[in-house]
Amino acid sequence: MQIPTDMLAIEIIDSALQPTTRPTPKPVAHQALIKVAAAGVNRPDVMQRKGLYPPPVGASDIPGLEVAGIVVAIGECVSHVKTGDAVCALVTSGGYAQYCLANENLCLPIPKNLAFIEAAGIPETFFTVWSNVFDRAQLAANEWLLVHGGSSGIGTTAIQLAKAFGAKVIITAGSELKCQFCTGLGADAAINYQTQDFVEDIKQLTDNQGVDVILDMVGGDYLPRNLSCMAFDARLVQIALQKGAKSDINLLPIMLKRLTLTGSTLRARDDNFKAVIADKLRNQVWPLLEAETIKPVIHSSFVLTEAMQAHQLMESSQHIGKIILTV
Repeated sequence: MQIPTDMLAIEIIDSALQPTTRPTPKPVAHQALIKVAAAGVNRPDVMQRKGLYPPPVGASDIPGLEVAGIVVAIGECVSHVKTGDAVCALVTSGGYAQYCLANENLCLPIPKNLAFIEAAGIPETFFTVWSNVFDRAQLAANEWLLVHGGSSGIGTTAIQLAKAFGAKVIITAGSELKCQFCTGLGADAAINYQTQDFVEDIKQLTDNQGVDVILDMVGGDYLPRNLSCMAFDARLVQIALQKGAKSDINLLPIMLKRLTLTGSTLRARDDNFKAVIADKLRNQVWPLLEAETIKPVIHSSFVLTEAMQAHQLMESSQHIGKIILTV
C-alpha cells in the first residue's frame, strides 16, 4: 500500500478545531503507523482544545487519544503487530488524522463482530476503567461500585466491566432517560442527581453500609458527599474534575472509616505502564468483547472534518456513551 506524503488532520486554532494538512508520520523503533478508520472523542480532547490539558512534551499537538484502523507500516523493532492487522490503539495524541502512530504494545486486535466505529470507542475508556477501578481501587466481586456520570463513555464501560466481574453498581446521571439506559445496561440502581440526593439514596440502597468503591469524574463539592456514602475501608478514585479541583472536607471520616482517596491521569503515564494494562485487557476483557458479553456504547459519529460539532455535542452532555469520528 502506498502511503501519501501528506495527510488530513485536525488542529487546534484559537480554541477551535480546523482541518489542516500535515506530513504523514513515519514509524520508528516500536511504533506502528495506523491508517485511521475511526477515532474516539474524549473529554480530555475538549480540555486540550480549550488550553487546559496540553499534550505531554514531545507528543503531537493533534488531539485524539484512541483510534481504530489498519496497520500500514511498522518500525524496525516491531514484533507484536504486522502490516494489514486491524487494530484499535491507545495513543498519547494524534488520533484526529488520517494516519496515526501508536506503540505496538498498545495496539489490540479488533474484537470479532465489531466495526471500526465500535472499536475506536474501546481503548481510552477500557484502559482508564481497568487501571482505576480494578488495579488502583481493587474492586472485588459482591462489592458496591458507585459511578458518577454513569451514561458517559467511562460510565457505560465501568457498569459493564463491574457487572461482568461480579460487583454491584450504582450510578448517578442527569436525566431519567440516562438513568433508564444505565439500568438497562446492567446497573443495579440509577440516581438522577438533578432530582435526588445520592447520599441518602445510597444509604438506603446499601442498608446504611455505603459503597466500597467510587469512580468520580466530578470533583469539587462532590468530595464531602462521597465521603458520606463510603463504607468502611472504601476507596475513592478521582479521574476528572468537572466541578473543580478544590473542596472543603472533614478528615475525621477518613480516619474513622479507614478510607482511601486516590486518583490518576492516564495520558502522561509511559508506554510500559500502559502496556501492562493492555495485557490485562487482552487476557481478561477481550474474551468478554469477543463473546459479546460487553460492548462499547456508541452514541453517534461525525466525519473527521466535523470534529468541532462532535466537541459541541460532548460539551452539551446530551449524549450517552461514546462519540466517534470517522475518517
